[in-house]
Amino acid sequence: MEPGSSYGLPDRYGQMRSSAAEREHVIDLLKTAFADGRLTMQEYEDRIALALSPLTYAELAALTSDLPAGLPGPLRPAAPGYLSRPASRPLNRMAVASLVSAAIPGVPLLPVLLGLIAHGQIQERGERGAGLATAGIMMGALFGLMFIVLVLHS
Repeated sequence: MEPGSSYGLPDRYGQMRSSAAEREHVIDLLKTAFADGRLTMQEYEDRIALALSPLTYAELAALTSDLPAGLPGPLRPAAPGYLSRPASRPLNRMAVASLVSAAIPGVPLLPVLLGLIAHGQIQERGERGAGLATAGIMMGALFGLMFIVLVLHS
C-alpha cells in the first residue's frame, strides 16, 4: 500500500466520515458474507459493532476489504446459447375484473366497458391480460344480447 492512502482510497477521501446509509450498505454486505459462510459469528459480530459507529471511508473499507465486492450473483454463468427468462410483466387488473364481471348476471355491459378500458391500459403500460379483456368483452356482449333478446321476447 502506498504511503498517504488507506485501502486504495485517496488520502483525503479515506479520512472523510461515512454516512449512515453507507454504513448500512456495509452491514448488508457483512450479513450476506455471514450467511454465505465467509465470516464466523465472532468476526461478523465484531465487524457489525464497528460498522455501527461513525467511521471514515478508509475504516469502513477495511471492514469488507477481504470480502467479494457487492452482493453475490449466480454461482454459474448461464450456458452459452440460453437466455435467462425475462421478468414477467404485471397482469392488468381491469382485464381480470372484466372477465369476472362477465359471470355476474344482470350487468352485461359492465364487462364490455371494463374490457375496453383494460385494452387501453394494456397498450399504454405494456401489461399482460389482453386475452382476458377480450374474453370479458365477448362474454359481456354475448350475455348482453341474450339479455336484450329475453327482455324483448317476454
